[in-house]
Parts: sequence; C-alpha cells; structure tokens
Amino acid sequence: MDVDVVGLAESLRGEAERTNERRLLVLAGARERGYDTLESILDTLSVPITETTLVGPDDRLRCEQLPQSNAGELLGTTRDVIAVDAHDNLRPNALGKVVGAVDGGGLLVLLTPPLASWPDRRDEFDASLAVPPFDIDDVTGRFKRRLVETLRVHRGIAIVDLEADSVDADGLTDPAPQLPTEPPTPPADHRFPMATYEACLTTDQVDAVAALESLAETERAVVLEADRGRGKSSAAGLAAGAYAVAGEDVLVTAPAARNTAELFDRAGDLVECLESDAVVDSRRIETAAGGSVRFRNPDAAIDALASADIVMVDEAAALPVATLESLLVADRIAFATTIHGYEGAGRGFSVRFRERLSESDHDVIDCQLAEPIRYAAGDPVEVWAFRALLLDARPPVKPLVADAVPETVDYRQLEPADLLADEPLLREAFGLLVLAHYRTEPDDLARLLDAPNLEARALVYDGHVVSVALLAREGNLSPDTRAMMYEGGRVRGNMLPDVLTSQLRDEAAAEPAGLRVVRIATHHAARSRGLGSRLLECVRDEFGTAVDWLGTGFGATPGLLAFWRENGYRAIHVSTTRNDASGEYSALMLAPTNNDGQALNDRHADWFVRRFAALCSDALDDLEPDVARALLRSVADEAGPSLSLTDHEWRVVAGAAYGPGLFDIDPGPFRDLAVRYFVDDPAAVDLSDREERLFVLRVLQSRDWETVAERLGYHSTGQCMRALGDAVCPLVDCYGTDAALAVRDRFAER
Repeated sequence: MDVDVVGLAESLRGEAERTNERRLLVLAGARERGYDTLESILDTLSVPITETTLVGPDDRLRCEQLPQSNAGELLGTTRDVIAVDAHDNLRPNALGKVVGAVDGGGLLVLLTPPLASWPDRRDEFDASLAVPPFDIDDVTGRFKRRLVETLRVHRGIAIVDLEADSVDADGLTDPAPQLPTEPPTPPADHRFPMATYEACLTTDQVDAVAALESLAETERAVVLEADRGRGKSSAAGLAAGAYAVAGEDVLVTAPAARNTAELFDRAGDLVECLESDAVVDSRRIETAAGGSVRFRNPDAAIDALASADIVMVDEAAALPVATLESLLVADRIAFATTIHGYEGAGRGFSVRFRERLSESDHDVIDCQLAEPIRYAAGDPVEVWAFRALLLDARPPVKPLVADAVPETVDYRQLEPADLLADEPLLREAFGLLVLAHYRTEPDDLARLLDAPNLEARALVYDGHVVSVALLAREGNLSPDTRAMMYEGGRVRGNMLPDVLTSQLRDEAAAEPAGLRVVRIATHHAARSRGLGSRLLECVRDEFGTAVDWLGTGFGATPGLLAFWRENGYRAIHVSTTRNDASGEYSALMLAPTNNDGQALNDRHADWFVRRFAALCSDALDDLEPDVARALLRSVADEAGPSLSLTDHEWRVVAGAAYGPGLFDIDPGPFRDLAVRYFVDDPAAVDLSDREERLFVLRVLQSRDWETVAERLGYHSTGQCMRALGDAVCPLVDCYGTDAALAVRDRFAER
C-alpha cells in the first residue's frame, strides 16, 4: 500500500493523546486487507495488548476478542484501542456500547466494506429485520447510508479507502492547545477524608462524592446520572473507599464484576493512600477499621443485603427493574447509571424504576455529572456517536407543542425516506419514543429506517411531533409457517401471533393480518388531552380496512389498561413471568376490525377468562390486585362462560354471605363468581376498592387470612373474614339463582 496508513494512525493517536480526545479510523475495503492493515497499526502503536479489544466474530488478533452480542461486557471498562469488524454484521446497540469504552487518547477502528457499496449489502443484523412474511430483500439500507454520511462529515474521523489506496479524510483537527484548569474545591463541611476530594478531577465529581456522603444517614438513596466518561463510577469508588476506611461494609453490585473495575480501582487507590496495611484486590477491599468493599452479582447481592451497611449499584440501567426493586430493601443505597447510552434495559431505570424509588421510604438525592473526565469536552467521537445513533435525540421543546389539542394537530405518515431527509423530524420523533419508553435503543433507529414490517405515524402541531406511534405488521402467515410455529418454531417480529400460537396453542392465530402498536408516546407538555387516543383513532381509520385486528402488548398497569380499554382494545392474555426490563407482567390486547379479527378476539378472551382464576393462585399469585382488577375489566363483557354454579354451590356462597357458612369450605364457586363480577362490572353492584382487592387477594390468589388482613388494614382476621362475607352479599343479590336467594331470605328473616 502506497498510502501510509500506519503513519496516519500514529498521527491520530498522537493528536488524541495531546487533547485527551478520541479519534475514529475507518478502514474501508476487503476484510482481509483491513485486518492486515490493522495488524500493522497495532504492531506500531505503543498500546499494550491488554488495552486493545477486537469486537468481531473471530479471534484474529493477539488481544481480547468479543462478539458484538457480548459488547455489553465493556460497560464500566476502558480501552486504548477498540476495533470493530462490521463486515458481516453491525449491531447499532453494540456500536453504542463500544464507543463509550474507548478512553481519552484512544482510537476506535471500524473495519467496513467499501463505503459506497456498504449500504446496499445485507448482513446478519439486516436479516433479523426481515420478519415473515417479508424477506431480507425487503430490508433497506437507510441506517447504514445515514451512518456513512455521518462518518464522512464529522470531524475527528479518518477514512481510508483500501480499494483505491487513498485517504478520503485524515481525521486530524489541529486543535488549539488546552489551557490548564484549576483543581476542584472540596466542600467546607466535608465528612470524608480530604484525600477523597483531592482524588476528584472535576467539580461535578466533587459534588457527586459530597452527595454520597449523605449515605451516612438512614433511609437514603443517591442517584448519580451521567453520560459515559463523566466519572460517576470513580465517584462511587471514592465514596466506597472512604466508608470502608471508616469501618463500614460496602456491598457493590453490577451486571458483571468487570463493570465495576473503575469503582474498585478508585476505592483501592484511596484505601491504600489512607491505610498502609489494607488488603486490596479487584473484587474485595478490607481495611484496618474492619470495613470492606465487596462485589456480589445481583442475585447474590439481594441475598446479602442484611449484612451490608451501604449498597452501591453500578451500571444500574443495565439491570432489570425487578432486580433494582429488590435492592431497595437496603436502607442506604446508591445507583450510578448512564444516560444517553441505552445500555441493557435502556431507560427502564429512568422511566420505570424512578417511579418505584420515589414511592419508597428513601430520601432521594439526585446528582448529575456533565463534565467529561475520561476524555475532553467536545470529544469528536462522542459528538459523532450521539448524532449517528441519536443518543441525545429529544422531542421538541415544550413551548413549541404546549398548546396542541386534538383539534389543532395533523396526522402524518413518517415514511423512512422522509425521516432520512429531514433530520429535525427524525430527532423529534425518535426522541419522543426514547423519553417515553424504557426499551427504545439504537437498534430501534435501524428498525425505524430499514425494517419492512414497521410503520410510523405521528400527530404534528405547527410542524413539530407531539405524538408518535410505531406500528408493526403481524400475522398473515402461510400454513407452513403457522404449522412450524405451532410445533415449537419461532418466528421473528410477530409477537402477538407467536404468543397465541406457541403458548396458547391456537394454530390459526397467525392467519388473520394484524397491526400491533409497538410504541405510542405523547409529549409530556401535551398529555391528558386525548392526543394519544386521537392518534390511535387515525391509525384505525387508515388501517382498519387493510387488517383484521389492531393489537398491542405492554407492561400492565391499571392506568395503561384503562387507556387501551377506552380506545376499544380488549385484554386476551397476560404473561406468566415478569418482564426483565419493566418488572411488570405483560398484557396483550386486541381491537378487531372485521369478523375474522372478532373471531380471534372472542375465542382468546373466552380462554383467558376461563383460566384466569387458576393463574392467580399459581403463576400470578403476586400480581398486584389493582392490575388484576383492571385486566378483567378490560376483557370483552361477553367473554368467558356464563356463571353456572350448581344449587349446592350457590347455597355455599349464599351461606357464607348471609349465614354461618365458610368461604374456606369450597373456594371454587367464589372464584367463578368473582371473575364474572370483574368481567361484567355490573352497575347494580357497588363494591369499594378495598373489597375488590379482598376478592383478588383471598378469593383469586388464595393468600392466607393473616396476610390479607395486614395488607388491607383489617384489625383482625375475623374482621377480614366478615368483610369478605359482606362483599359477597351484593353479588348473591345480583347473580344468585332461586337456591341462593332462598338461603339469603332464610337468614334475612332472623
């Protein structure tokens, strides 16, 4: 090769080190030539092999190698050089995680096909977008085309065309020399040793350590939020070390031990500075005062909460919400979490878990770190990644949409080509999805632009997106595909037909064509005005004649169930396990648009009602009572079998309500009666919320009397038992046969 690529790499590395920034080098061309060039670069650069990682399918170099599917292992770690082999596959999520792991002064190297032809090539990730009945030829290359455009126009990115033996861009920015900055000032009333604050590199980090001092008090929670490279893990480590020196036991958890490397490095450095005889290793630190910093994986950490004084959770956004909730048992706890990174559970932490945290007994202190530490502010690679993956996408600012109401908005198709040509429109629509949902991530940007089964629709106010829906075409599958699903095979993308076929054993469920609402979000400045309902109405008007059903699936809460019910959707299923990201059980709902869709809805609503009571005493025995109530009220009124208790069963029920009978003798008929009541929601019966929760906890979920009495605030189990009998009385009046009413009248005469 005539072009001195190695010399270019040395220049990029030198400039990156002088400015504490990163640089990106694209080696575009044949794969083998790219690897040969990369090996020459690594042989020349003064980078330890231990500080180099190859993210790709093969172990081609003498360094750490990870497949893109395992890129999350780099969270909480740093490398001087990371190379990504994008020839056979490029996962946007993996790229987002990799970028954040490159340290200041480091290089990110992309091995790609020729850039001109790359968008037209289909890879493994593209194949995942080709959900039946579509195939890979239906997948477009818009995401890669946009990615290539960003590579060409952003500063700090060098592009080498290996086929043409030329440098399309050298990536050098010739920045002005950096001016020295004053060290941050510790707070005057600090509790931690001065060395703790002397180790801080920015004022933000000082503020974070000071916030963590509050964990000396009981019932405290501290949340550190920052983009990657702002020093939140280091701040947590400094605080952990200071507490250990004071004799406290600090329990640290994260998705994996390697994610806490920075935390333990900083904690260990501080402890060794303050104590000469401390025991320090990568997962445990012990101090002379009897304190410690120890790592446990999340499940083990939950079991060890009682033995810890303080708990610190690193990379909290990558943990399931249910795990985070379990950790809240800790009296003093800190969460360090990444924003704009979409790691792991994405925004599950900020969208779902923060609600749980605010409802807890903890006094919560929030601290955000904005000033970069790992690399300088304005780092070109961070600027590029934020734009290329829309990591900082935001909906329009509040004043632009604050006056939007259903009568003043326009319904708009968001065609991928239009989004690609209109960056502000793309950022507003995607930003609204990001802020409103806990699972939106860079992969979803590629799906939005390339997936053939997806549609996007929006309400716009004065040209700005105020409400947006992401829609997926499902069903309409061939007999062979339906049979394969029924026999245990999986079909990508068809969530509702897949569940109804594989789990609920309905081989015909994937025959009707449907449209699932994958996401729907309304700007926070214009919520509770009917805009979401207006958007769903417009979607139904547009697609109602083209599909047999509209559907949705989501983490079930009473509010969301009520919203979908008000918009004509009816519950047909609830999952038997909690969603890892939201910590909630997922509900499936349908809105039929014709007879075929109605038939699908009717049979699954019927099956759902028939099995619900049994589920409540088994897999759903921890389902929140208010969710159970809302689920049954969201089923079609005519669903399920009619109430057909025998005369004897009615005498048992009426005897427990009006006479000396006992619920415990035969709970079965009470369960049938309770389910029928919730589904029908008869106007003639007016039970209190407390009485309905009593039905769920005791009748449906078979909780013991003591637990139910304590949960619902009854003074004794006897009072709780009498309350259940009183609550059954109006149901006997409403549904009871002659046999039941005869029992009622017999005891009413006494």
